[in-house]
Amino acid sequence: MEDDGKSSPKLPIPGKRNILITSALPYVNNVPHLGNIIGCVLSADVYARYCRLRGYNAIYICGTDEYGTATETKALEENCTPKEICDKYHAIHKEVYDWFDISFDKFGRTSTPEQTEVCQAIFKKLWDNKWLSENTMQQLYCDTCKKFLADRLVEGSCPFEGCNYDSARGDQCEKCGKLLNPTELKDPKCKVCQNTPRIRDTDHLFIELPLLKDRLEEYINETSVTGSWSQNAIQTTNAWLRDGLRQRCITRDLKWGVPVPHEKYKEKVFYVWFDAPIGYVSITSCYTSEWEKWWKNPENVELYQFMGKDNVPFHTVMFPSTQLGTGENWTLMKTISVTEYLNYEDGKFSKSKGVGVFGNDVKDTNIPVEVWRYYLLTNRPEVSDTSFSWTDLQAKLNGELLNNLGNFVNRVLSFIAKPDNAGYGSVIPDAHDAESHPLTKSLAEKVEKFVAEYVEAMEKVKLKQGLKTAMLISSEGNFYLQTSQFWKLYKEDKPLCAVVIRTAAGLVHLLAQLLEPFMPSFSCEVFKQLNLPPQFSLSDERGEVLLASRPWEILPPSHRIGTPQPLFKELENDVVTQYREKFAGSQADRRARDEAANLTDQLNKTKLSDAKKQKASSSKGGGKPKPQPAADREITMARLDIRVGKIVKAEKHPKADTLYVEEIDVGGGEIRTVVSGLVKYIPLEEMQNRMVCVLCNLKPVKMRDIVSQAMVLAASSSDGSKVELVEPPESANIGERVTFPGFEGEPDDVLNPKKKVWETLLVDLNTNENLVACYKDVPFTTSAGVCKVSSISNGTIR
Repeated sequence: MEDDGKSSPKLPIPGKRNILITSALPYVNNVPHLGNIIGCVLSADVYARYCRLRGYNAIYICGTDEYGTATETKALEENCTPKEICDKYHAIHKEVYDWFDISFDKFGRTSTPEQTEVCQAIFKKLWDNKWLSENTMQQLYCDTCKKFLADRLVEGSCPFEGCNYDSARGDQCEKCGKLLNPTELKDPKCKVCQNTPRIRDTDHLFIELPLLKDRLEEYINETSVTGSWSQNAIQTTNAWLRDGLRQRCITRDLKWGVPVPHEKYKEKVFYVWFDAPIGYVSITSCYTSEWEKWWKNPENVELYQFMGKDNVPFHTVMFPSTQLGTGENWTLMKTISVTEYLNYEDGKFSKSKGVGVFGNDVKDTNIPVEVWRYYLLTNRPEVSDTSFSWTDLQAKLNGELLNNLGNFVNRVLSFIAKPDNAGYGSVIPDAHDAESHPLTKSLAEKVEKFVAEYVEAMEKVKLKQGLKTAMLISSEGNFYLQTSQFWKLYKEDKPLCAVVIRTAAGLVHLLAQLLEPFMPSFSCEVFKQLNLPPQFSLSDERGEVLLASRPWEILPPSHRIGTPQPLFKELENDVVTQYREKFAGSQADRRARDEAANLTDQLNKTKLSDAKKQKASSSKGGGKPKPQPAADREITMARLDIRVGKIVKAEKHPKADTLYVEEIDVGGGEIRTVVSGLVKYIPLEEMQNRMVCVLCNLKPVKMRDIVSQAMVLAASSSDGSKVELVEPPESANIGERVTFPGFEGEPDDVLNPKKKVWETLLVDLNTNENLVACYKDVPFTTSAGVCKVSSISNGTIR
């Protein structure tokens, strides 16, 4: 949702709280993933909605960050112009945020004339005030590409001791987070042609941060306290100050960016981290020509900024220094809210590697937006990294949203909607002497306390705490209904039942208000079921916060409600398994799986067509083919049920020194116990949490009192001294069948030991010179690629 240009833009109002909210501008080189969304736009949206709920005069400004090397790099990858890349991804970002119900007042972009105008004006002030210096720096130059390489066009090993990450970018190491210069990288390579660049001199402009240090520190020391900066923001900022501020280069040898308005540097553009925060200002200028009333009005405007932890120094050091250096009366950031990282299952979200669930994926899951918003916000990484997992999403949806919140709302409204002889005919009953009912009075006192705690948490931008507190009111509501036994009261004490039901209906209304910043679509649906317009307000001025202490007065008697409907739907185990498999690996892996699935589908259709022809032919001859018994089938690899499995636990056999006992997930929630004689060859720690190939249709066999329900496949060297597990690709789906091209058919339910199927095939299982596991020359194949071993070539598989 965004200002549509038809209504007048909001301007600061004297005497009111005027709050300017920004979230870090998402970069346009990829689709945003869930970590980006919770770290920036969603968190800011919750706070913006809260401010509007409380009656503050707030605007929320954001947009896509479009200049810089990453855009040029992506344009090279996709064989188009930077402008085309920006147009494409700006539209994708906008669509994702619209789906997530993000309520921007303006969602703009930085590749605009307004950005050039504001950025160049700030530069001229810094130049006039002598806060800029000229210097020659050494920069990597690629002779093959015939140009200086910007930071992100260089990759190499991180130079910091203890890190040594081998894919560090020229501006920042993704692993340790430290900022870098490209010349500091070990073994640098040009990202375009992979050749080694050489160092050359080039002239650039620098902002003299050391000269601005006193003013900056005064601002930080005062505002970090009065603005209640999050602890991670304070720590990161103090680390920069402690290490000593250095002059920072603000220009780059690029074409795509804001041109430097200086004759000597006119072929250069501003460094993206100089011009990106200025994007907040230029996007506001696209929202209103009177943008200075927001940005040069520190006495009347509070600036709140939201971002992930990797963006902190640019907002607490670089941008404020730029503002202070102009000598103008800028609105400086008051409060900064910083998130740590949201990880994905057992790894990290990564835009560059395409790992995780991305903004455009969520629409394909059929899980409603309110569930996604709720889960991300309950899991918001406020003080430490948190992890997204499908089973946790399922638990929170089924346990907290469905059984707690949805159950309470539906229980109350459904009872009111029952006909007069069983309920209230959809009309809110009157409630007399509610305060004299001890249970209702106790509930009201608790609710009053919770609402006060909610407001306190939200004012301090403790969003997770605010959400948790609101959900406690729902829990109290369920307890209140259960303890009052309203269904009995309806028969035995109708006036008291009316008190309970009107009070509970007031709580439904209150919950929709409190949860609107977090789940606006949920709140709109509740108001629809209450037969009310979707106008949410919880202001002190109107006495609405005070009214929360008297919930039986929130909804008037005789108000007719709408039609109650269930608000949440249970997420089943098989659906969770399906999503986990669907989103495993990277986006590239998923594309490969989709292509493989399409190919398989086409092959199956061809076979189906052939089978129909064969059937027709048989019909003409009057014969009917009989199914072939397993015992009579040809012995081929199609009869083996080999699956991709994952060892979830491994330990030594309590009664055998040479045996391991493994618990292996073989798909569909099925865990098999497997006994393997691998103790001599593979250390126990290397048996944990690893992907394996599992033969699942051998007859179970007892080994030293433990029944082994499958077999892990391993390769051994020719002399038998070395054994290694056969490993599927990491992005293969747990539970999928390992196939052998050319050998189609369903596996036997259980291999008959007397027919020696396994023993017959076993002699032709091997690893080739490329370490690929094979039956004769046919590779063990999964949807994500072939199965391999670490180092044993020409080995035997058993």
